[in-house]
Amino acid sequence: MALTDQEVRQKLRTFITKHLIRDEKYPLADDEGIISGGLIDSFALAEVGVFVEQEFNVYIPDPDLTVEKMDTLNLMVERVLRG
Repeated sequence: MALTDQEVRQKLRTFITKHLIRDEKYPLADDEGIISGGLIDSFALAEVGVFVEQEFNVYIPDPDLTVEKMDTLNLMVERVLRG
């Protein structure tokens, strides 16, 4: 079954707000700079990579786990859907 944009977006948003920002009520915008805005540090991107692999069975190689490529929810969703 193919993942939908909305499913991926919701699961990533929940993971980031609950486990990385540690504020489930934080209103994370789709285009908000998660790392550049100081919500998480670049080391937390490794945790995002592990989550994506476990949750969606999509491996994201280290060169793709960068601020430039993964700074917003929109960028993360796009990367997951690309596989």
